[in-house]
Amino acid sequence: MGTLAGWTFCPRCKTELTGDPSRLECPACGFVTYAGSEVSANALCVDDAGRVLLGRRARAPEAGLWDLPGGFLEEGEHPLDGLRRELREETGLDADPLRFFGVWMDRYGEGEDAPCTLNLVWTARLAAGEPRAADDVSELRWFGAGELPAPEECAFTTTAGVLLRWRDEHA
Repeated sequence: MGTLAGWTFCPRCKTELTGDPSRLECPACGFVTYAGSEVSANALCVDDAGRVLLGRRARAPEAGLWDLPGGFLEEGEHPLDGLRRELREETGLDADPLRFFGVWMDRYGEGEDAPCTLNLVWTARLAAGEPRAADDVSELRWFGAGELPAPEECAFTTTAGVLLRWRDEHA
C-alpha cells in the first residue's frame, strides 16, 4: 500500500475518486493527487574527535532505537533548510551541512502499509555547545567508529546502512 491507500473521496468536493495506487483523480472537480515517497533530510553530525551523534527515538515508529538526527521536510522547504531546522529542534544547536553523503530508500515503520521514504543524508558540524535531546528524541549520544550500535539497535534500515558506510570510510 502506498501513500494514497484508503483515499476514497475527493478532499475538495467529496466525490468518489478514480485511478490507481499511484494517481487518483476526481471526475467532478478535476482534483489530482500522486503517491510519492516522503522526503527526509538527515545528518551525520561529526565532532572534532571523529565521533557521530545519534538520537534515541522517543516515539513510534522504532521508539527506543538509535537514529540519525533529522526528519521530514515541510512542503516547499529546501532540504538544507529542513536539515538545519530538524537539527535545531532535536539538538538545540545550529548546524552547518558539509557534504552530501547519499540517498537511502526505506519505509517509515514496519510492513507494506508503512509509507515509503526518500532519505537524504549530509555530514554536518554542530555549532559550539552541548547538544540536548529535544522534540522527538529522548537521548543524544556520541559514538566512535568502533562503538556504533548494532543494526538491530538502529531505527530503520537507512540508519544502519548510513552508519555502516560511515564506519567503512573511517576504518
